[in-house]
Amino acid sequence: MRKTTLLLIALLLMGALPSHAASAKKGVNAADDPGPAGAAMSALDARWYYTWASDRRGIQSNAEFVPMIWGAGSVTDAELNAARANGRQLLGFNEPDMPGQANMSVERALDLWPRLQSTGLRLGAPAVAYGGDVPGGWLDRFMAGARARNLRVDFIPIHWYGQDFSSAATGHLEGYLRNVHARYGKPIWLTEYALTDWRSGRAVYPTEQQQNAFITASTRMLDGLSFVERYAWFTLSTRTSPTGLSTGTTLTSAGRTYQAA
Repeated sequence: MRKTTLLLIALLLMGALPSHAASAKKGVNAADDPGPAGAAMSALDARWYYTWASDRRGIQSNAEFVPMIWGAGSVTDAELNAARANGRQLLGFNEPDMPGQANMSVERALDLWPRLQSTGLRLGAPAVAYGGDVPGGWLDRFMAGARARNLRVDFIPIHWYGQDFSSAATGHLEGYLRNVHARYGKPIWLTEYALTDWRSGRAVYPTEQQQNAFITASTRMLDGLSFVERYAWFTLSTRTSPTGLSTGTTLTSAGRTYQAA
């Protein structure tokens, strides 16, 4: 027993074993490159993931899979049955407030919501691209309609992309999370987040140093907020975005920072 203990201590000192406990909140979203995705998620210590779909999209991983009903066209018996078979929790429509995404009116989403509710899974609201805390915004009108129709929403998934690459970014994110939670009083899942500035009409990304500093500070903040149940960096693979955490099975600098967080 004594020799085993000394060996473990030596391995920790040499960095051969992780010296931190992975956050149960930490996850990833993954759409491209399913072959190496499972190994990359294992290297990241990711505890859960989603694929913007009702199934795993070929990803082999021991992390918890959370299905999604992406849009109106996904509300079918086949998709709902797949979601029920593949998960315990269900993410609602993806960015219904965006023309290039689910692009749904509030009324349409409310009309379809009983189908999602019928799965019996713990159910997350539609994830808006922005303005989750705005009175009269898409999410605000959906939540008001859900209350009026006695529909069930168990938690609030939201997306956030920061345009300020300075050390103030974590505070901006925290303020948004607190505002959304104060407005609806439900647990929050941050299902997409990163630093990306689209104001010029094209995506502008932070430096490696800025991104790594934000990952470290933001994950510490997210782990400290009791009302934040889960978070997922955008995204797993650099094939999807330059903000990706891995290229194949190899972690990027951001990925190594996310793993250590």
